[in-house]
Amino acid sequence: MAIIKPNNNTISAITALPAAISTGKVLQVATASLASNTSTTSTSFTASGLDIDFTPSLATSKVLIFWYMNNYAITSNTRTHMTVYRDSTNLGHSSYGLLTGYTNVHHGYPMGSHILDTPNTTSQIHYEVYVTTNAGTLWYGGHDSSGITNYITCMEIGA
Repeated sequence: MAIIKPNNNTISAITALPAAISTGKVLQVATASLASNTSTTSTSFTASGLDIDFTPSLATSKVLIFWYMNNYAITSNTRTHMTVYRDSTNLGHSSYGLLTGYTNVHHGYPMGSHILDTPNTTSQIHYEVYVTTNAGTLWYGGHDSSGITNYITCMEIGA
């Protein structure tokens, strides 16, 4: 079998894709964390404090947002909904958000997900995770017993 040498280079000498191949490029990454523990009994979305300010460098970029948050339900049969807001805009469903968790016992459970946003701006954006619960008290944020920190990460993906 013959070894193919792109542009007459060895494989180890290639440092970038040719310009004709269009792929998304990560232009910047920013992360924030939440170390405080807070509770809610609200059946409406409430700001969690897990937030980040992010400024895209190109208006055509997309922003990939990842988040992870610890939860602790005080009441059995607790349903938790999480969503991400871009400034005042809910990026998920108005009632169910982007992610739903459920526990029928009194215990902790992590929740996290991601969403790809198209903000169409080069102005600073405020992204924040919002939470709601259907029953009793939901504790969220802070560190769990294993010391895992809650985080939100934004990655700007160039077009």
